[in-house]
Amino acid sequence: MPQRATKIVATLGPASSDPALLEAMIRAGVNVVRLNFSHGTAQDHIDRATLVREAAQRAGREVGIMADLQGPKIRVGKFAAGKVMLEPGQPFVLDASRTEPGDIDGVGLDYKELPRDVRAGDTLLLNDGLIVMTVNKVVGPAVHTTVKLGGELSNNKGINKQGGGLTAPALTAKDMEDIKTAMGLKADYVAVSFPKNATDMELARQLCNVAGEAVGHKPALIAKIERAEAIPELANILRVSDGIMVARGDLAVEVGNASVPGLQKHMIKMAREMDKVVITATQMMESMIVNPVPTRAEVSDVANAVLDGTDAVMLSAETAAGKYPLETVREMANICQEAEKAEYAELSADFKGKTFKRIDQSIAMGALFTAHHLGAKAIVALTESGSTALWMSRHNVRMPIYAVTSSLTAQRKMTLYRNVRPLLMDTSADRDTALADAEAYLKNKGIVQSGDVYAITVGEPMGQPGGTNTLKICRAA
Repeated sequence: MPQRATKIVATLGPASSDPALLEAMIRAGVNVVRLNFSHGTAQDHIDRATLVREAAQRAGREVGIMADLQGPKIRVGKFAAGKVMLEPGQPFVLDASRTEPGDIDGVGLDYKELPRDVRAGDTLLLNDGLIVMTVNKVVGPAVHTTVKLGGELSNNKGINKQGGGLTAPALTAKDMEDIKTAMGLKADYVAVSFPKNATDMELARQLCNVAGEAVGHKPALIAKIERAEAIPELANILRVSDGIMVARGDLAVEVGNASVPGLQKHMIKMAREMDKVVITATQMMESMIVNPVPTRAEVSDVANAVLDGTDAVMLSAETAAGKYPLETVREMANICQEAEKAEYAELSADFKGKTFKRIDQSIAMGALFTAHHLGAKAIVALTESGSTALWMSRHNVRMPIYAVTSSLTAQRKMTLYRNVRPLLMDTSADRDTALADAEAYLKNKGIVQSGDVYAITVGEPMGQPGGTNTLKICRAA
């Protein structure tokens, strides 16, 4: 079976918490498991992380774990009847001081700052934009609106402001506690919800590093781009993050559905150019929550994200609460593989006008270029931190990149890198032994046969992060 370059992130939930099913999903192609901290207790997440590690071990594959923080709850309160039906043209009051349950005239707010953040003429979008309200006036803690687009509004539905501008901080007190839990279970990635700028991400990193100190763990950070304000700050956010998530749900509500496909392409391109990873998320296989097959439009959506160059595609409710979690993973893996066949690799154009000041980065690029032109079967990177493999994975090549590391942390982090197969191998021996072991692995797996050419990068002396300084072109014995 041909190898798949694009990685799959699957969200764990009630539908996928059976150990045998989770193992089958990992075998079917899940590379990273997402723990959604919007639901469940700290103990639930600790138990699920153990479940993931055990299932991965049984499947004989290493998977990454991503802790996805809830972020600020910008939501309405609860209704006496659980929901109301709003008609266009009717008045409706969003009242931060209201303590009694909501009714047809108005509702309280979980997000108490809303009256400060809006003014007359603003457009509010509730329940993922299905309900639209125009702000008439703000009187103290009460936001008076007119319903423009009606429908059913139920308990705790989200609120967005068209064009952005809500001041809620990206990290809440709950997130700060959740970071401690995530570091306790050694989450490989922490996804930060609703960051507006680089400062939000720097604060998150500081909190993660402090919480992880006790267990000697530093996670990689993913910024979820879901606020209008984050778009002009994208380059700065990327600079201080390890990657981004194109979180198309809230982002679409703030900037409009029609803007999202173009923004998706822009974000993926910028992330790759800045040597960062990128995940494309939200409604990718939404219909498979209830149907055993995806729609043609969903197939095109996933394929287009692959052709844009995304590192990973993500499943949310499809695997957390859907009826067909295993089938969804299989379908997604198949779509990714088919899309990758249509990719065009033009490395020469990638390198035009680029300069590489670091020795290790130059070696990584040299390996790609040489292997591509020689028609090598594989590229092997002996790496401590995973940086060499990350740089290589930013370019489309037709051959797999095997990242050999002695660090379990680096191996798990690399589960998200496009076209990288991370292998855990003791590389503490001398260089020749490590190279011989790597070749033995490639031959054993049928990746190379006698006479095949492959490229290998290594650092001398070995075992130093950032020390890659040697490129070797080998012909398998």
